[in-house]
Amino acid sequence: MTEEEIGTEETSAEQRRFDEIIAADSRIEPRDWMPDAYRKTLIRQISQHAHSEIIGMQPEGNWITRAPSLKRKAILMAKVQDEAGHGLYLYSAAQTLGITRDEMTDQLITGRARYSSIFNYPTPTWADMGAIGWLVDGAAICNQVPLCRASYGPYGRAMVRVCKEESFHQRQGFEILLTLMQGTDAQRRMAQDAVNRWYWPSLMMFGPPDGDSPNSAQSMVWNIKRFSNDELRQRFIGMLVPQAEVLGVTLPDPELRFDEEAQQYVGGEIDWTEFFEVLAGRGPMNAERVRARREAHEDGAWVREAAAEYARKTTLRQAQGSETGVAA
Repeated sequence: MTEEEIGTEETSAEQRRFDEIIAADSRIEPRDWMPDAYRKTLIRQISQHAHSEIIGMQPEGNWITRAPSLKRKAILMAKVQDEAGHGLYLYSAAQTLGITRDEMTDQLITGRARYSSIFNYPTPTWADMGAIGWLVDGAAICNQVPLCRASYGPYGRAMVRVCKEESFHQRQGFEILLTLMQGTDAQRRMAQDAVNRWYWPSLMMFGPPDGDSPNSAQSMVWNIKRFSNDELRQRFIGMLVPQAEVLGVTLPDPELRFDEEAQQYVGGEIDWTEFFEVLAGRGPMNAERVRARREAHEDGAWVREAAAEYARKTTLRQAQGSETGVAA
């Protein structure tokens, strides 16, 4: 048997083992063999997820100094800090697949990597903080809870903590809107306006319809995803309707109705033209979001250099201490 034949046989055995793990609904770990396409899909999805958390700090960070009370400032600051942590977990998970943090950062700041289109919209009022929490984080929870069972171990484990914190963020947003809806006429109008602006983009967060989603079906075969885009979107709408009634806001979909036969809420058509325009970089805040991230990366160069030099000197001292038998 030639070396090529031996290599092919080994690969076939590894593929069978991979398929068995997926079929058993078990998990692939970093040192396990995996198909190149599986690895590439995970790198794309996890890195885009991490980018979304980091870019997602910007719309809310803009309101930390302008929040209406010290309590609100502290809560919002904690939320933004959580999102930075989520990005860290996810970048770390992606790194186990062989891509470096520097590579992912470069892809983001040069515009070669995507992040969630939802963060390319402006936040002109305080009510936007409530709408983002209730709608955007609510959609994130609906989408991400199934990812806790993702077939790639590091991703699934990272998502457990992310989802716990996102659930708290969703309740924070709901409470902001509830407070505004119990306030003055102007505050109620502000809350409703924010819901009107964020409702449709939040539905787009689940991705295009299943027939137009190039990666969704394969991700489900590999147990990375558990539900299709349309299934998750439908579940989310069903969650929103009773919550909107409690808040006293109107969901801006005149075609939204309850289908007795299907026993679920059915909404109107989504304007996917807007989604693909924003995805292509032509949204209201695309250029601003990437510019701010690029400038932050450049401004932080001295911190990375200092950390690298500290690590180098620490390693050197430890090596010298080992040679002399003296603790560093």
